[in-house]
Amino acid sequence: MTSHATVSHCALVHARAGFSAELGERLQALVQASGQAHGCLHFAVQRSQCDHNLWLVSGFWAHQEAMLAWFDSPAMQVFSDLVQALLVERLDLHTFANVAAA
Repeated sequence: MTSHATVSHCALVHARAGFSAELGERLQALVQASGQAHGCLHFAVQRSQCDHNLWLVSGFWAHQEAMLAWFDSPAMQVFSDLVQALLVERLDLHTFANVAAA
């Protein structure tokens, strides 16, 4: 393991009723471009098994700078586009850092 901490993000995206399939297609378009971004260790889009309107977008990054660069990239425009297209009912974005073991 490297000496600097990895970081991650997760976005919980809840589609408006009737728009989950379209939302999923647009989110899935992020996977290839984001997975190839500098410092990206893993990137995924997943759909809830219990609530088919709920999607999880998650990424694991080698370091904070790589994740922040991705946040500033054109790929992130998709979230603004989804909100403006009224496909999203709710969007929660969270970032996390690994906690070092004592």
